[in-house]
Amino acid sequence: MEKYAWKAIVKEGMLDEYIKRHEHIWPEMKEVLHQAGITNYSIWNVGNELFGYYECVNIQLATEVQSKSEVVDKWNKYMEDVMIMEMDPVTGAQPLMQQVWKFD
Repeated sequence: MEKYAWKAIVKEGMLDEYIKRHEHIWPEMKEVLHQAGITNYSIWNVGNELFGYYECVNIQLATEVQSKSEVVDKWNKYMEDVMIMEMDPVTGAQPLMQQVWKFD
């Protein structure tokens, strides 16, 4: 299983709305994540920073499925008013954070 971590910013005063939208994530968005082989997905927050983490069978497949998905594009547009998200121009996904330490 491969690991993927990303970061983003919640716009000032929009954390409650960000959380609300994720409490009601669209079924078709869940299906895309499933098709991408994504499991154990969680998003964390401190201040206005977000940290997302998920595991997947293959990072290349996960980013490819998401970057080609109209549902993901629609979700990203839906979230533009509550968050600032940097996208990797090569993969079309959020830049993969580099793991620098691990404890098992």
